[in-house]
Amino acid sequence: VIISAIKTRIRKTTHKYGIEIPVSIEHAYRIDEKNGNTFWRDAIKLEMTNVGIAFEVLQEGAAAPPGWHKVTGHLVFDVKMDFTWKARWVLDGHKTADPIGISTYAGVVSRESVRIAFTYAALNGLDVFAADIRNAYLQAPSSQKDYVICGIEFGLENVGRVALIHRALYGGKAAGRDFRNHLRSCMHHLEFTSCPADPDVWMRPAKKADGTKYWEYLLLYTDDCLCASETPNETLRKDI
Repeated sequence: VIISAIKTRIRKTTHKYGIEIPVSIEHAYRIDEKNGNTFWRDAIKLEMTNVGIAFEVLQEGAAAPPGWHKVTGHLVFDVKMDFTWKARWVLDGHKTADPIGISTYAGVVSRESVRIAFTYAALNGLDVFAADIRNAYLQAPSSQKDYVICGIEFGLENVGRVALIHRALYGGKAAGRDFRNHLRSCMHHLEFTSCPADPDVWMRPAKKADGTKYWEYLLLYTDDCLCASETPNETLRKDI
């Protein structure tokens, strides 16, 4: 009763930066039709193209393999500060049970470690670069055996078909953990070592152009990276 009363009192956000935000795919199509453009359609198409690697759409009439669990998902719509129309397909993690006894969070570096890294870079004449891992969770294999029934966003030819989820997706209960474990394996492959004081601070020995030895640091905050190195741009682009 209390929650219901609060919901009726809270003003619902229907616009952002003067742009109407849809609450469903059908609503997005109606907005485009009303405005005479395809902004939301294009945003949906781009998102489903990017997220497509996470799904294996089975043949029409095929059922999910034994042991796989049915889940649901939906599209979240937003407008960025640069007026980019954005759609994001997410799992309905609030409808699934929590993995018992297992941490499901992605790693985040502490503020103290960030301060120390900046100080270290200043004292050793290193540059600091920041970067973001695009569509981060999609890089990680999913530890769950979940499937969805394709909706219209998957294309008219796939509506009603079973789609197996092979990658971690935003909204999934175990997505943060899957991405964290995948990223740790990548860091070990790149010969970085996790700092005992902060597991999200990664370091490896390096050498400057003049032959001076130093430690190269990479700080991870979920899918954001902060690199302290003599050549951080090269490290982020070629290695990470």
